[in-house]
Amino acid sequence: MVLTEKDKNRLQQKYGPWALVTGATSGIGLELATRLAESGLHLVIVGRSTDRLQEVTTSLATTYGVQVLPVAADVATPAGLDTIVQATQYLNLGLLVASAGYGTSGLFADSSLSQEVNMLRVNCEAVLSLTHHYSQRFRHQRRGGIILLSSLVAFQGVPYAAHYAATKAYVQGLAEALAVELKHFGIDVLAAAPGPVRSGFEARANLQITMALTPAQVGVPILKALGRQSTVLPGRLTKLLVYALRTVPRWAKVRIMEKVMGGMTKHQRVQVS
Repeated sequence: MVLTEKDKNRLQQKYGPWALVTGATSGIGLELATRLAESGLHLVIVGRSTDRLQEVTTSLATTYGVQVLPVAADVATPAGLDTIVQATQYLNLGLLVASAGYGTSGLFADSSLSQEVNMLRVNCEAVLSLTHHYSQRFRHQRRGGIILLSSLVAFQGVPYAAHYAATKAYVQGLAEALAVELKHFGIDVLAAAPGPVRSGFEARANLQITMALTPAQVGVPILKALGRQSTVLPGRLTKLLVYALRTVPRWAKVRIMEKVMGGMTKHQRVQVS
């Protein structure tokens, strides 16, 4: 799937001239940054690796002829979030893409509390802080867009990814409510809830995923949905999984996800009943 010229013009005119993308050096974040650059938007890209940021900056600027401002920051820290805010304070910014995030897997009771708390800060607290700041800016402008990365796992509890799924449920609920609240101020809010995506996420989450989408399969559907709906299920695999479960009671969905996640986790101590 590709963005048409009409799609590109809409993104540029409605959400340009600048967009901010966190988690922009890999996976879905990189794909969205690439498609936005292709549409002519200038970019502020955020990541933790200075070297990788420079690689992406050079590639996007050279390929698409847009301005790209790299910001090295850890969104799990107040200092990192302040760095992002300071870097964008004088830019005519019209779009926030909060794509930074990661997951964990295995038995919750055996997990590292410090790692789980850090994930909470990245997946939820950073999303809260950035969304609050830029929604205020966009409200003053009377225009803007916000894309929050939810997930297929946001719609029910997921054994062996209990806390990760809970963080995505937070993002999904926040986006759904803000889509209504901020619409009155000309701000479009979208929850993007893809199924499994092969983007390096599975390695950090310690998962073995046999069937997954690629970032290229979800990026365009997400951008096409912005301003047209409040939640998008990008990719055919995502839709297949959601529709297959749509008539299943919530308790049964949890048990199904128990078997799915139990089969993907690498933790030998996990046994699926």
